[in-house]
Amino acid sequence: MAYRYLLCGLTLFAPAFAAHAVEACDIPPRFGLSETSKAVVRAACDEHRLWYRPFIDRDGRIASLGVTEAEAEHLADNGLIAWQRVAGYWRDSGTLGAMGAIPGASSCMQPAGNRYTDSDCRAFLIDNPWSAAFISWVMTRAGVPGFVRSPRHIDYIRAAYQGGANGTPYRLADPALEKPTPGDMPCFLRDRSSTLNYTGLVQALGSGRTGNWKSHCEIVVSANMGGDRTLYLVGGNVANSVVMRKLTLDRTGLLELPKASEPKPQASAVELGCSPGHEEECNLNRQDWAALLKLTASAPVAAPTPVFNSTAPLPPPPDEPAPPTR
Repeated sequence: MAYRYLLCGLTLFAPAFAAHAVEACDIPPRFGLSETSKAVVRAACDEHRLWYRPFIDRDGRIASLGVTEAEAEHLADNGLIAWQRVAGYWRDSGTLGAMGAIPGASSCMQPAGNRYTDSDCRAFLIDNPWSAAFISWVMTRAGVPGFVRSPRHIDYIRAAYQGGANGTPYRLADPALEKPTPGDMPCFLRDRSSTLNYTGLVQALGSGRTGNWKSHCEIVVSANMGGDRTLYLVGGNVANSVVMRKLTLDRTGLLELPKASEPKPQASAVELGCSPGHEEECNLNRQDWAALLKLTASAPVAAPTPVFNSTAPLPPPPDEPAPPTR
């Protein structure tokens, strides 16, 4: 009986609550955005909806995680299969060829339905981070001209740095000094023993020391929506899915970066003291955000037709065949 009353109470209050339940991906693009920005946001948001809209809240807690990368479950359109969609990110972004020497990569080029190649491809998807392939896929889908598609985020971070102040389609900026806007990409560095800010990253890029540095970028789909001081990002291979992340902005619209007194970014959950008794330490948003890639391209180009099945031989691996980074 109590459960029935609870449901009735929720029904009574549902209209008032629904009035506030506006999602960042569901609002029209704001005035003044370039067509390229709109195309990037649209492609990222469409994929987020497809994966049942999982998200990380402003406190760094993940919620609403539905389907993950290796599952044979249908996505939200009730047609696409999760693992096959991830394989498509690799193929249609042009990043799979660089992985040719890694077991399972060639199987992901084959038509789905063969239990041997399907098994090998799914193993490849689990073993190899696909977040950079996802970014490259979004840029391909959005028709961003001149984007350096790569299985490693550091490659397009480096390209933005090399392009200088007038670089295109992205230029490298300091997240502590410039506001993120839709279509931009904040990036953090992974698996480092100490924090490296924008200045340190620029110095490393200038000296050629970045190599295959592990990093991760996500796409801004909205910023300060309705004055909520929240940055909304969409990234791939976050919790093995396509996830929206909410970060806090300061009063000027800049990203709030970790304070020097806070625990070291990239520390493991154990190092941070994350446990059932210390939930406040379980924060997935404690990251070393060292770069902001500002979108400069204004007009998209026609995206190439996706090639889902191919028997063409894979090109040789790149000069630096280390495993890709998220």
